[in-house]
Amino acid sequence: MPLYLTEADVESLLTPADALEAVEGCLRRLAAGEVENRPRGRQRLEGGAFAVMSAVDRELGLAGLKSYAWLPNGTPFVVLLFDTRKAELAAVIEANKLGQLRTGAASGVAARHLARSGATSLGVLGCGWQAESQVQCIREAVPSIEKVVAYCRTEKSLKRFCRKLKAEAGETHRDAASQEIVVTATTSPDPVLRGEWLAPGALVCAIGANDRRSRELDNVVLERAAFVCCDSREQSKLESGDLIDPIEQGILDWLEVHELQDVVAGEVQGRQGDDDVALFKSNGLAAWDVAIGAMALERARERGVGREL
Repeated sequence: MPLYLTEADVESLLTPADALEAVEGCLRRLAAGEVENRPRGRQRLEGGAFAVMSAVDRELGLAGLKSYAWLPNGTPFVVLLFDTRKAELAAVIEANKLGQLRTGAASGVAARHLARSGATSLGVLGCGWQAESQVQCIREAVPSIEKVVAYCRTEKSLKRFCRKLKAEAGETHRDAASQEIVVTATTSPDPVLRGEWLAPGALVCAIGANDRRSRELDNVVLERAAFVCCDSREQSKLESGDLIDPIEQGILDWLEVHELQDVVAGEVQGRQGDDDVALFKSNGLAAWDVAIGAMALERARERGVGREL
């Protein structure tokens, strides 16, 4: 019987450490050719959009999809997992928390492999819900982090975020942008990070804009980056304005954009020097949703959590 897991179930089952394990394992399987990922497709809705993305993980024996409706009154997410060995529906998982965790974990994995050794500071531009898991997962992945500096334009949100995450409030964008690891987690359609603000050796994890008309990074970020990677070139060519625009302007070439899976698998060297600026552009993969959904399902069965359908 398929298992139904609610948002509360997922939150009770998974930690940032679990999410890191699931996403890093998924990236290794992607590099080995054991996972087939299909990019997000969108259809227009009145006042929003309907999205579907899917993946097959042959090693896990699962096929799955994530779907959500972006609407004025909310954004419900769901992940469906199919057991390919038993030929049956395995799980229906409410997936807002799941998506938050896997997105944070991807940046954590990138930081583990691409941040300069012994990095002690993290800056976050954006104080929303997605930014929370960025801090939690990067702290888990890079234990040397001692200081987190956050900045967003809404003072109330900034104070709440800093109180909850034990972060320092920056006075300007530059305060967060000058740290050793810098995360952009905003809904801004226009750049919030300028390359001139980055310290030598910074790693940028850009997770916000996944629409080709939106950008979080200015061109100088790309000009300064000695190493650029993304989660999927195929998907980035469809929806990553932060890469599409600079490539169309001749600042970068798709041949210079690597995939994080190849860094994790050791097939591509990322950072080559302590002063190199590195960039990870994250759009989010269905393969991650399948992997972390599989972990949630396994934990739920072990602990008797969820409801059989």
